[in-house]
Amino acid sequence: MRLIRVRVDDETRDSVVAALDGEEATYAVVPDAERVDSAFVEVPVPDGAVDPVLAYLQDNGLDEDAYTVVVDAERSESVNRHLAERFVEGPKGDRGISHVEIRQRAEDLTPGRATYLAFAALSATLATAGLLLNSAIVIVGAMVIAPFAGSSLSASVGAVIDDRPMLIQSVKDQALGLVVAAVSAVAVAYAVRWTLFVPSTLAVSRVQQVGFFITPTLLALAIAIAAGAAGALALATDLPVSIAGVAVAAAIVPSVAAAAVGTVWGQPVLVLGAVVLLLMNIVFINIAAYLALVALGYRSSVVASTWRDLGPSVRTAGYALVVVGFVAVAAATGAATYSHLTFEQDVNAGVQTTLAQEEYDGLELVGVAAQYDDPGVFASPESVTVTVVSDADTRHPDLATDMQGRVQDVTGQNVAVEVHTQDYQRAAAEADSSTPVADWFSDAYRRLAGLFGRTVEDADDAADNATDDATGVLVGSPSAAAV
Repeated sequence: MRLIRVRVDDETRDSVVAALDGEEATYAVVPDAERVDSAFVEVPVPDGAVDPVLAYLQDNGLDEDAYTVVVDAERSESVNRHLAERFVEGPKGDRGISHVEIRQRAEDLTPGRATYLAFAALSATLATAGLLLNSAIVIVGAMVIAPFAGSSLSASVGAVIDDRPMLIQSVKDQALGLVVAAVSAVAVAYAVRWTLFVPSTLAVSRVQQVGFFITPTLLALAIAIAAGAAGALALATDLPVSIAGVAVAAAIVPSVAAAAVGTVWGQPVLVLGAVVLLLMNIVFINIAAYLALVALGYRSSVVASTWRDLGPSVRTAGYALVVVGFVAVAAATGAATYSHLTFEQDVNAGVQTTLAQEEYDGLELVGVAAQYDDPGVFASPESVTVTVVSDADTRHPDLATDMQGRVQDVTGQNVAVEVHTQDYQRAAAEADSSTPVADWFSDAYRRLAGLFGRTVEDADDAADNATDDATGVLVGSPSAAAV
């Protein structure tokens, strides 16, 4: 709730009051203690209606330079909620805030240019260190300070509220932030490698945290979609955006760092996989955020507006280039992502079919990692790493060969398969005939036998039989022991 307080002179007071009466608004006219030829008009309005109501009053005689104060009103008995239907552009009710409010919230998410670039560089530095240290905690820290939530969500906001300058600025901010982050990550990776803080021969593709961010998987796609939708929902419903901002950063910053690590270590396949994952995340964050805002009721479309204003001009050409570039990136990323997701699905099917054979019944599948499926860009074969658990007494020397043949048949590609076997030993536990419950049965049977006059020997024999019966019921067959 906001309270608008404007000073009007005697000449304009009647027209301003008439305009408010025409909208059936509740207001108050307060005498000006300092001037006899003017008064103050106070109008409580809903959030987001300040600018439209002021514009309406200016159209009805209010001087644009008139003394105007807008304050937050914690409580008002005269809400004028019906003005939202008349003046607030955007979803009505509780589903979303106004265009003015959501624009302001999106702008507030992005700090000043210098601060934005500094945080982009620092977050990339932390993410690179976290990847090389194989530390998830450091990577989470990089996500927390990453500034990309505002620049990513502003594009979707600009698109749905028909704010083309915001859309263009968001695209520029995203590109500039990513360039600064990538340069910083490359610099850090190069420094730590050639100063031997990290061994220069480190197999970075085998580092667990690096491996998480070099392959576009279906789960990574789900993260991007959920992050974009959550960010837009928080932004449009006046909820905290900080948590959703971490999710947005989780889909961007580590991939930038992974691409930088691959660049410094000279592994083009790793770089390509990380870049495709990064672009996939950016594209689907923006698309998911846009669709979430549309679902909330923000129907204005910058695309439709641009189409209506289409004409031969530099501005139109700029918009066309932005749209074409986004569509091209989205199409290329979508095609590359679909290609790898299909490849990954076929690999999983081939691995599962191999392990389903009778000779591999004793194996348990732990994980399958498929290197990014570059569609003929590089000459190197695709790489698949399979981890299984096996009894230490069992050997399967032909497992990798069998799995390679099955995977190549399913995928139709030349695939190198590497099998990691985690051995274990198992010792079976022996049944213990003496248990507290069995002992209780034995003692109770002896007491009952004494009551009925049976001899001690008979009672002992019966008690032993009772103990055996209790043990058989309560203990059962020997259980498997811990490894």
